[in-house]
Amino acid sequence: MSELKTTPLNALHRELGAKMVPFAGYDMPVQYPLGVKKEHEHTRAACGLFDVSHMAQILIRGENALAALETLLPADLVGLPEGMQRYGLFTSEDGGILDDLMTVNAGDHLYLVVNAACRDQDIAHLRRGLPDHEVEVVDRGLLALQGPKTADVMARLCPAACEMVFMQHGRFDIDGIPVWISRSGYTGEDGFEISVPADQTDALARKLLAEEEVEAIGLGARDSLRLEAGLCLYGHDIDTTTTPVEAGLIWAIGKPRRRGGERAGGFPGADLVLHQVEVKDHQRKRVGLLGEGRAPVREGAELYSEDDRLLGQVTSGGFGPSVGKPVAMGYVSLDHAEIGTTVYAEVRGKRLPMTVTRMPVITPGYYRG
Repeated sequence: MSELKTTPLNALHRELGAKMVPFAGYDMPVQYPLGVKKEHEHTRAACGLFDVSHMAQILIRGENALAALETLLPADLVGLPEGMQRYGLFTSEDGGILDDLMTVNAGDHLYLVVNAACRDQDIAHLRRGLPDHEVEVVDRGLLALQGPKTADVMARLCPAACEMVFMQHGRFDIDGIPVWISRSGYTGEDGFEISVPADQTDALARKLLAEEEVEAIGLGARDSLRLEAGLCLYGHDIDTTTTPVEAGLIWAIGKPRRRGGERAGGFPGADLVLHQVEVKDHQRKRVGLLGEGRAPVREGAELYSEDDRLLGQVTSGGFGPSVGKPVAMGYVSLDHAEIGTTVYAEVRGKRLPMTVTRMPVITPGYYRG
């Protein structure tokens, strides 16, 4: 077994009493003494600090980099204004999802953040697909500050960042530490993702934790927060066997990239993906699910119709502290994907009713100005 990698905050996590677990090849905090439920509730009520330094941060340089990157994913990147960030999907030749990522138009270069578990394959994919461009992996920490009181904290430390709106990106300075900040996150709340030089990550994290609203939050609460927000986890809710349309991510396919658009297609798997967008003849769809009672329905649970037909399975699930109910997402056949439909999850030999619901199940707090 290969040795786990560590983030620049490994010593701080241990100092704070974190329970550490292997995650995507890294030694990561799953929870702190506060506990997963209270960490979740604190983030929804105030402000949580997450270490996401395991994510790969990549710079792409070269002529017409946005147009070049468009050949690897269906997002509208040519239309991405400078200083803005956009969600995207790397697709395979058969229309599956290789990874999801964020792309920032930083002017003279692009700044990408990709998932830790896919970092090596994504870097190789970029270098193969962009042979005329420089693809550089940078050694930086990445912190996510999330919650309704995040802007209060940032107003004291970096007031200029508070002028940004959701999905905007800027370069700033916090007490002499150069930072790259995006107003975004993975919880459904207002927040900022802060890229910082690796050797200054610990100092910045301590500075943020010294603010009264801020608590350290682990992977456990990160998962329940993103689940309530209806956000996919790669390798669970989306993977190479799911297309963007099946995953309910049609919005990530830019209108100029669709049939009839000025830059239609041109990405791997475009024929199948764009056919599904237009014809809608796919057989299954990712849906949100709300349960009854308190028993969580976990990943892998099979989903059935009332007449005992297997419809699909849960891809992520747990208890949603903010809604007081079991929350899950999974794939079901299209005839059971309508909001309000009842399906039955098999848990330890029992069939538990769940209702197909809109995602997110909480009201997002994204700051749009």
